[in-house]
Amino acid sequence: MNMKTLSRRAFTAGAMALFAVLPLTGALAAPFSSERITVRTEGTGPDVVLIPGLNSSPRTWASTVDALPGYRYHLVHISGFAGQPAAGNKDGAVAAPVAEEIARYIKESNLKGPAVIGHSMGGTIGMMLASRHPGTLSRLMVVDMFPFLGTFFAGPGATPARVEAVGDQIAAGMRATPPEQRGKRANDTIAGMVDTEAMRPVAINDSMSSDPDVGIRAFRELIVTNLIPELPKITVPVTVLYVQPKSVPLAPEQFDGVYKAAYAPIKQLSLKRIPDSAHFIMWDQPQRFQAEAAAFLSTK
Repeated sequence: MNMKTLSRRAFTAGAMALFAVLPLTGALAAPFSSERITVRTEGTGPDVVLIPGLNSSPRTWASTVDALPGYRYHLVHISGFAGQPAAGNKDGAVAAPVAEEIARYIKESNLKGPAVIGHSMGGTIGMMLASRHPGTLSRLMVVDMFPFLGTFFAGPGATPARVEAVGDQIAAGMRATPPEQRGKRANDTIAGMVDTEAMRPVAINDSMSSDPDVGIRAFRELIVTNLIPELPKITVPVTVLYVQPKSVPLAPEQFDGVYKAAYAPIKQLSLKRIPDSAHFIMWDQPQRFQAEAAAFLSTK
């Protein structure tokens, strides 16, 4: 018997011994693969799924993860955003199919009732998860997202056709923006979303390294998607943190009333307005946000 044959038999025997042990450790589970999302885990402990917003990356959650150890964080990165290739999000809807992929990730990763925190578009995706996949998560935190943006863009009581028309008009305007003006537009937009100047470069970089077409389609989808009729299907506890944009000329109690009315169908609801903050609450009010997140995650 030559050395080549001996080596091959030794390798086969070693591989068989390895595979005999792997089922006991769970190492045979295939890694999750998706064209719409990638997921990175960090830390150990109870499972928490973190979903960033439009044209954002997992960097949104860096300070939160650092401040709240003792959990296994599943950091979602949506294809087409913040340097990721568009891949499976290269056409059609974005938020709804991404929600389906996250549901699949939770199932295939054998996560048992993870907590889910979603910012902005991530909050929309979280609501889709909770309403369309009951039993998938144990609780949900929505960070500054309204269940029907069409109310703000097309006006209260606008017909679905009117909302669609407004969404189309906004998308067309975004597509007509010359490439050389993208930087200025991103800077202006982020300036209104992030009060903390030191954090603006992170959001601007994520925005500028996102695929414009994916972002435009996702934004239009958010405008026309009305999740309010689906909210009664959500049975898990929901915490909503929100801010009042400076551009909304309503008294605080009136603005609170708009949020209360929209989220009223949710049975277990904690609704909290965060003062002195723009859209990225985790950056503008980090201590308050971390305290709210800690309380949310410790809820049984």
